[in-house]
Amino acid sequence: MTAPIPHLPSAPLGTGDLAAEITAQLSTQLCRVRLRGFPPPETPGPTLVAVAHGSRDPRALPTVRALLDRVRALRPGLAVRLGHIELNRPLLADTLAELRGQAVLVPLLFGHGHHVTHDLPAALAGAPQLAGRVAAPLGPHPLLAEALHGRLLEAGFPGAPSPRTAVVLAAAGSRAPRSARDTERTAQLLSARLGGTPVVPAYASAARPSPATAPARDAARRTSEIATVADAVRTLTARGHDRIAVASCFTAPGRFATQCADAAPGRAAAPLGDHPALARLVLHRYDQALLARTGSDPASVGAATVAV
Repeated sequence: MTAPIPHLPSAPLGTGDLAAEITAQLSTQLCRVRLRGFPPPETPGPTLVAVAHGSRDPRALPTVRALLDRVRALRPGLAVRLGHIELNRPLLADTLAELRGQAVLVPLLFGHGHHVTHDLPAALAGAPQLAGRVAAPLGPHPLLAEALHGRLLEAGFPGAPSPRTAVVLAAAGSRAPRSARDTERTAQLLSARLGGTPVVPAYASAARPSPATAPARDAARRTSEIATVADAVRTLTARGHDRIAVASCFTAPGRFATQCADAAPGRAAAPLGDHPALARLVLHRYDQALLARTGSDPASVGAATVAV
């Protein structure tokens, strides 16, 4: 018997986004159903290693742990571990050293920056006793837009679109051009979810793409586009928006999240933390990595067959 398709968001999505949303919501039900040809739910899968950046902010570690508790609740029996790139324990290298067998590293990061494309694969290479993969970052994805929207509503952002309202999407920033594109796509998804409210990406570090990693023409174009939160606020104000909120594209409190919130002219949403949509997205990225590991065509992931 096929599982019913869950309720989809009301905001208009493109074909690719719609397929991704269906897949993400189906993946959250895998504690009750199984993919044909894959082990049943009672068989533990590879360890999910959530990789957080780390922060000196004392609120960061409890926030990440709360997110992982929600992930465990959604997928009982799945081994979920935590590793940090820096600043907090356990460090990723220490977590990996304790594991054997198979693992999937799920970055609690929102774009294809240096940590995702270089640091995490290097960490796996330093744990030869493990057979592992690095999952995709959490953004861009409709579930991320859902979590961002939820935090904005909690901060008092109006639910109905208005010509006076706009949003600044605050992210960490990266020198990798692909990471900036990921943030831009997340801004588009959030704008669609907000009924067309303008959403402008901005960066805590305002890092420019490196000419060594991008064509000069592309790097020059993006240099003019990268902005701090204050820059984005000035741009939106000049366009006539006087009700501007900041959406926090950060997993947990930290220096960058605080810096961006302090630059908000009005309401600033909290970091995403243990928002239910973010927990579902963590499991979705884990499931995607498992499907890729079996040799499945990534394009077929959106049409995965489930059975009770």
